[in-house]
Amino acid sequence: MAGLNVSIAFFSLVVGVCQALRQLSKRLLSPGAYGCLAREFAGSLQLCTSCLELRMLVDIGPWGGGFGPDVVLTLLFVLFMVHGASFDGASANPTICLQEFLLLESNLVATAAKVLAQGAGMGTGWAVTRLYWSLELTHFHLIQNLIASECSSSIHMSLHHAAFVEGTCSFLFHLVLLKMQQSHPMYRVPALAMTVTFLTYTAGPFTGAFFNPALATAATFHCLGSSFWDYVQVYWLGPLAGMLAALLLYQGNIPRLFQRNLLYSQKSKYKIPKARVAVHLEGDESHWQKKGEKSNSEPRA
Repeated sequence: MAGLNVSIAFFSLVVGVCQALRQLSKRLLSPGAYGCLAREFAGSLQLCTSCLELRMLVDIGPWGGGFGPDVVLTLLFVLFMVHGASFDGASANPTICLQEFLLLESNLVATAAKVLAQGAGMGTGWAVTRLYWSLELTHFHLIQNLIASECSSSIHMSLHHAAFVEGTCSFLFHLVLLKMQQSHPMYRVPALAMTVTFLTYTAGPFTGAFFNPALATAATFHCLGSSFWDYVQVYWLGPLAGMLAALLLYQGNIPRLFQRNLLYSQKSKYKIPKARVAVHLEGDESHWQKKGEKSNSEPRA
C-alpha cells in the first residue's frame, strides 16, 4: 500500500499546484486570456498527470501491489469529482471546445486558443509525469521506467470497432454533458464523474476509454503496435463523430452550420388555452355587432 499512498500524495500535489497556477493566472491575466489559455492549460496539466499515474496503477497495480480494479475505479471517480470541482470551467477536452463552438458559445479564435492550450498542458503533464517516474519513489515507478520505452498500443480490437467504441463513449459522455449543463454543480459533477467511471470500466479493456483526443495523444500515441493514422481514426475521429451525433440528437440541429431543426418539430414556447381563445373571439364578435348596430341606428343625411 506504500506505493498507492505515494500516488495519492502525487495526485494531491498536482491538484494543489494547478490550483495555485489558476489563482495566480486569474490575478495576472485578463479574463479572456485566463479563460482561453491559463485555465485550459492548468486543467489539461492536472488531467494528464493524474490519468497517466492512474494508468500506471492499472497496468502494474494488480500484480505489483495486490489491489484490484475496485481501487483504481474508486480513485478515478474521486479524481474526476476533484477535477469537476477545481477546473473552474475548463474542459481540458478538444471535443468539448468544438461543441461550444458549434453551439455558438465560443468563436473560432477562442476555440483555437483553448485547443492549443490543452495540447501544451497535456504535453507538459506528460513530461512532468515522466520526470516524476524517473525519481523511482516506489517499485511501481521502477517497473514503469523499465517498460515505458516498450509500451504497447491500447487498441485491442479492429480499428473500425475501436473507433466505434471511442465514438460511443464520446456520444454518451457528451449527451450527459449537454443534459446536465444547466444543472447545479452539486448534481453535474457527480453525474459526469460517474459517467466517466462507468465508461472507463466498460470500454477500458478494449481501447483505454480516453474519448479525449488531447489526452489520448499524450498517453498512447507514442506506443508501439499501431500507426499514427490508426490512432487518429480511433482517438480523434471516433470521439469527434460521437460528439457530433450527441449534439445532433440533443439539439436536433447544429447551430453553427444550420438553423433548421432536422429531428424535432418547432413548437411555440407559449401556449394559449383554448377556452381563453374562444372567449376572446366571442368578445370580438359581440364588439363588432354592437358597433354595427350603432352605425345603423345613426340618422342618415
